[in-house]
Amino acid sequence: MSRSAETSVLFVCMGNICRSPSAEGVFKQQIGESGLDEWVWVDSAGTHAYHLSEAPDARAQAAAMARGIDISHQRARRFEVADFERFDYILAMDQDNLDILLRSCPAEFTGKLSLLLGFAPRLNCRDVPDPYYGGEHGFERVLDLIEQGCAGLLDDLRANLG
Repeated sequence: MSRSAETSVLFVCMGNICRSPSAEGVFKQQIGESGLDEWVWVDSAGTHAYHLSEAPDARAQAAAMARGIDISHQRARRFEVADFERFDYILAMDQDNLDILLRSCPAEFTGKLSLLLGFAPRLNCRDVPDPYYGGEHGFERVLDLIEQGCAGLLDDLRANLG
């Protein structure tokens, strides 16, 4: 995907090694299957610099690979102020990270910020839980939620892209 794409999406969690790289991988797969990969640029970042340049957590990689999604090439990066201007959609995995983003967001860009699961209201769940300190089942649950949030986001993008 190129930065000349019509729409850009950034997924954000805390360390950029579990949830947001998983969301990046899921959404890239979904837009690829929909034939929109030339129109949408996707990336991920973390609000904290705990894992800069590290690959996604091995458990996140394994759970994603079990669904045919390879996220092993991704590397953690920290969210930058320039991302507010660079991306059309900035989607936090949970309210805590959304609040961090909102505190540093220039007023003209706040409309770009939301929770990923805002695109899956039928879930009746707002946050994608952090699976880092849990077992492998938590990574499966995260992917289930992310897949539904990304499907709703894809529907929204289709409507906006015409």
